[in-house]
Amino acid sequence: MRRLVSTLVVAGTAALGVGCRQGGAHERDSVSRSGSAAAHAWNPSAWRAPTVAELPNDSLGSAVRRGLALVTATADSLPRFAASNLSCTSCHLDEGRRGTAAPLSGVFARYPKYIERTGAVVPIEDRVNYCMTRSLAGSRLPNDSREMQDIVAYLAFMARGVPIGAHLAVEGMPAMPKDAGDTTRGGTVYRDACARCHGADGAGLLKVPALWGPKSFSIGASMARQERAASFIRHNMPFDKPGTLSDREAYDVAAFITAKPRPDLPDKAHDWPLGGAPADVPYDTKGHKAFRPPPLLPRRNAANAVVSAPRPLR
Repeated sequence: MRRLVSTLVVAGTAALGVGCRQGGAHERDSVSRSGSAAAHAWNPSAWRAPTVAELPNDSLGSAVRRGLALVTATADSLPRFAASNLSCTSCHLDEGRRGTAAPLSGVFARYPKYIERTGAVVPIEDRVNYCMTRSLAGSRLPNDSREMQDIVAYLAFMARGVPIGAHLAVEGMPAMPKDAGDTTRGGTVYRDACARCHGADGAGLLKVPALWGPKSFSIGASMARQERAASFIRHNMPFDKPGTLSDREAYDVAAFITAKPRPDLPDKAHDWPLGGAPADVPYDTKGHKAFRPPPLLPRRNAANAVVSAPRPLR
């Protein structure tokens, strides 16, 4: 599917170039005006992600539906690759539509993309595999596998109508004010507001994800950073009463959770190869000392837990 999209884009661009060369300045001015009009017409505040009810009953529709099934039941659907009991939608809530929970809406339109943590421009498949190996503490999916391409099909569907490279009104998770939590206070908040779903031992109950231990996210996940965890908690938790915790309570419970044992990530010291790691990254990287590192648990799948950055130019 991605090859077809790329072919169509390249063909369209080539045709446009030929037309401009043959038509002269008048046509070039017309193309410029139409392109500017299209860019001006894009209104990120008015755009809404499509729903699966809009999908046709064809091969692409089936791929998108399979992709949605994979991101909502990742641990069950991909047991060879997802070592935790989390699914993609444990963090990307509401099928990836919730604005305060790292929404998947429009993401496809911004890849390939430079990622500072990797120090390279990466394709969307690598970004999916960062989630597989870091947030799900699992193994990378082969880029050409049916499962990977179905997930990519879902991400492409969730960006339908978004211009390439465009940004939405809401992306990522809201930034939190600079702070650091207290684990003792956080333990009290956890017991009162979180344990009824995630369990006193943090292992999760039924389909509720583990917050620490061997079935939880790895130290390399964004959620293992105190500020990122605090943002998610502040705006989305408790699940039945989101937004009821204060900034202070969110930071405290984030400190409590991120201090607990969790799976290691091989090669994590190579993150941020150019320096500049956020202050709360809980492991050593170039020019950065670990912030409150938790106890680490060994990875059973260490050989397949590393997503190599694209090779540099020689």
